[in-house]
Amino acid sequence: MSMVKASSPGFALAVLTGINILNFYDRQVLGALAEPIRHEFQLSDSQIGWLGTAFIWLYAIVGVPLGKVADSWRRKPMLVWAIAIWSLLTAMAGLASSYSMLLASRLGFAVGEAAVAPAAASWLGDVFPPRNRARALGIFMLGVPIGGALSFFISGPLAQAFGWRWAMVAAAIPALFAIGFLLQLEEPPRGAAEPHSVMVRQSTGQLLRIPTFGWIIASGALLNFNMYAIATFSPAFMIRVHHLTVAQAGVFTGIALGFGGIAGGLMSGSIGDRIVSWRADGRLLGATLFAALGVPLAVAGILSTDLYLCAVLLALFYAMLNTYYGLVYSSIQDVVAPNMRGSAMALYFLAMYFCGASFGPLLTGKLSDLLAHRAAHAAGSLLLRETDRATGLQQAMLVMPVLSVLLTFVLYFASRTIVNDMRRRIAASHAAPVVTEAC
Repeated sequence: MSMVKASSPGFALAVLTGINILNFYDRQVLGALAEPIRHEFQLSDSQIGWLGTAFIWLYAIVGVPLGKVADSWRRKPMLVWAIAIWSLLTAMAGLASSYSMLLASRLGFAVGEAAVAPAAASWLGDVFPPRNRARALGIFMLGVPIGGALSFFISGPLAQAFGWRWAMVAAAIPALFAIGFLLQLEEPPRGAAEPHSVMVRQSTGQLLRIPTFGWIIASGALLNFNMYAIATFSPAFMIRVHHLTVAQAGVFTGIALGFGGIAGGLMSGSIGDRIVSWRADGRLLGATLFAALGVPLAVAGILSTDLYLCAVLLALFYAMLNTYYGLVYSSIQDVVAPNMRGSAMALYFLAMYFCGASFGPLLTGKLSDLLAHRAAHAAGSLLLRETDRATGLQQAMLVMPVLSVLLTFVLYFASRTIVNDMRRRIAASHAAPVVTEAC
């Protein structure tokens, strides 16, 4: 591998995107395997939700110090260790003999994965200039739909053929090969892609006082409630409501979320880099529009009785959600100094995971259990039947379009403050003393 290729922006983007795909493959494998795991350990939907919530809480907590490390230490060795840790813990989940062991493996897995987003987002911000960041970050965040889709598409049939444990072990292996590609990358100096090379030191308190950043944190909580609820319960929804097998549910979910997510990610990158040349608040206004378009698609898809129409509508809803990453993540980098991006992303993840993503699996699961018992009571049954579980989950998933309405308003409010925040960051960079890079 030549140094020219190893240091090129395209190669860096390809490697980091590949790592993010594997990151989300392993993260979403639990959703693909939720039904066989539930049956083996006799779990409720609330317990399935807790597996996702416990992971998210620890992920968010350890992400803050790891974000600070990403701003001060070399990001390459940080990512190498992260990949090794998460792969080992994913494989160990396949050996779990109890719910407690499965939970423990997911907690250890969270520690490894927490390093990826702060380090990679900081790296890409130093490789791509502002005018190209929406496209680059949109491509990087294709790891969410592609990784999740592959996890559903591959893990479901593997579990059907060989059992969920072998599917879990198989999920761990590919990430180890990514380390070889990562080692060939040349890490850029911080601020290398900025039009102004001066960096500004900002505390956590100063980051939180940036109005746009506060609105974006709130939007992340709302978005990720939906994203993690979809990832955890979509295969179960397909099995219970549309009567598919584990393998069929994995394939249908993988295709729907994969195509929808890829379309949304590519669209946001392309639109984001064009619209920002017309108006500085264009990316956030675009994100506002897409969030609003997702609301009727979600309602119609969840309530549809036709399997294929349901899959298409949910794919379109997922596409609208995935436009968020390229449009909004690039907006974070517009208002935060280059040497604070790792910390900013870690702080963003802490808040939005604790306030949103952690409640997506948990509250959706609890609401599903509650509504399932209500359906059984209404039918005069003393036992909870699978038909009641199907009704409960279908009704519980309607919380997602409600939160998408709130997301629309929050993103609009963010668009009203970003222009002034961008001006303040540029003015601060002109007035600040030079901070030397120490990698």
